[in-house]
Amino acid sequence: MEAAQAGLSLDQQIGRRFGDALLANQSCCDAITTLWIDRKRLLDLLHYLKLELEGPFLCLYDLTAIDERQRANRQQQPEADFTLVYHLLSYDRNDDLRIKVPLSSGDAVLPSITPLWPAANWYEREVWDMFGIRFDGHPGLRRILTPPTWQGHPLRKEHPARATEMEPYSLPEERQEKEQEALRFDPEAWGMKRHSDNSDFMFLNLGPNHPSVHGVFRIILQLDGEEVIDAVPEIGYHHRGAEKMGERQSWHSYIPYTDRVDYLGGVMNNLPYVLAVEKLAGIQVPERVKCIRVMLAEMFRIASHLVFYGTFAQDLGQLSPIFYMFIDREKLFGIIEAFTGARMHPSWFRIGGVAQDLPLGWDKMVREFIDYMPARLDQYETLVMDNSLIKRRSQGIGSYSSAEAIEWGVTGPGLRATGFNWDWRKHRPYSGYQNYDFEVCTANGGDSYDRCRVRVDEIRQSLRIIRQCLEHMPEGPYKADHPLTTPPPKERTLEDIDTLIDHFLGVSWGPVIPAGEASVGVEATKGNNSYYLVSDGSTASYRTRIRTPSFPHLQMIPLISRGLMVSDLIAIIASIDFVMADVDR
Repeated sequence: MEAAQAGLSLDQQIGRRFGDALLANQSCCDAITTLWIDRKRLLDLLHYLKLELEGPFLCLYDLTAIDERQRANRQQQPEADFTLVYHLLSYDRNDDLRIKVPLSSGDAVLPSITPLWPAANWYEREVWDMFGIRFDGHPGLRRILTPPTWQGHPLRKEHPARATEMEPYSLPEERQEKEQEALRFDPEAWGMKRHSDNSDFMFLNLGPNHPSVHGVFRIILQLDGEEVIDAVPEIGYHHRGAEKMGERQSWHSYIPYTDRVDYLGGVMNNLPYVLAVEKLAGIQVPERVKCIRVMLAEMFRIASHLVFYGTFAQDLGQLSPIFYMFIDREKLFGIIEAFTGARMHPSWFRIGGVAQDLPLGWDKMVREFIDYMPARLDQYETLVMDNSLIKRRSQGIGSYSSAEAIEWGVTGPGLRATGFNWDWRKHRPYSGYQNYDFEVCTANGGDSYDRCRVRVDEIRQSLRIIRQCLEHMPEGPYKADHPLTTPPPKERTLEDIDTLIDHFLGVSWGPVIPAGEASVGVEATKGNNSYYLVSDGSTASYRTRIRTPSFPHLQMIPLISRGLMVSDLIAIIASIDFVMADVDR
């Protein structure tokens, strides 16, 4: 069978096997193979892609939906009120595949794929919560980002997006009682037993307000003494509707919202968004822009990793390192502030470029930092990584294999800690990363210590990349010469009436991005972060999907914590390196 299909493209191989069930082969701006399938054959197709195909798609990278009912430019796609979108990833092929399933409003039901991919559990709950699409056979289909008492499904087009579109909030006594009752903990509802044959279990809330859970994050622990029998994460306390906001903001004005997703990643959040918009618009940016973006992104990688490094040590009982590391982070923020005018959330990348050129003396500031930092890292190595107590509390704790990581959608340092050599900057270079000499950092144990090890080594590699940016910064403009670049260079608006008109329309209305779909991912601070944008040929996105790395990472907590102690769970949480805005958006 496979021999007969040798030389065929992926869509041709699928067409031979499932031709009668394929509804369309959609062309997208990102060149990802996008196939529409009849839902009756969905499970057969996904089973084939994961378990039978040579070079299988082992990773469920993302699962989301689109409300199609107000979309005008569907480009000859099959009729649908809702579209389910399965984004699969094959590391063997270094390729993506997008599977779409059309659904009608009156019959928005699909079979659950949790038997194939356990990571689908949370994704399917999110789709149910946001769109009201049901999944038959799901082990616990309930809301995940909104409270159980929430009415409606927020990402449906008819759901209000602003408080001014809703009824004034009130909390009468009857509703108050209802809300309080909804908060009552029922172990059976969470899939837990109250007793074993030999003991009564204790149930403990870790969070949502606890320093060791790194944000408003709750883990319900089922304990036998101090042994973790089960750990059920609950997210949603931080949900702000970032994807819904994308439908109400212009392409340009949405950029500041991206900063606040991984709020430690700064412009690293801007990058996949502007790259996706540029792909939709067909914008090519100058080489200087690429280099500046890489330099700033790597600065924020260091800043984020320093916060992780310090808090990891702190959670394991070491207080001093975090103070030293925050001092170094402040030095880095001084440079970022000189470049962008802001610190944590500069919102500095633009569609087609960056906000302004680098200031005079930028090179001196950067050189001083990259010359200063290696010696500090050597000190931290002795202080933290060589510390015997840190090793005893983290080595062998929360381990998982490469196969398990891929199965659960783990990316970034958490995947490389298992020995799996994969970095989007190397394997799918973007923004000119193919021009930089750096190493992909890996470890072999896949435990809490190795997840820290990889991030520590990545700081050194980021310094190496920044030095290359410093020494080889190209000359040229900091904006693309394109009418959809927002805003165009100021000096041009004073000389050219056409550019002035573009500037006026771009700032007042926002650029009109051609209809299409594009997904772009980057190697962000915590793993792969991608934006899947659907344009309907308007001044705002029709659908903004944010695939964040921390969402699947937290879903693994029960798997890697059962049978360990509560103190071990703290080490596991610290090693994952997440912020809640990156989880529930």
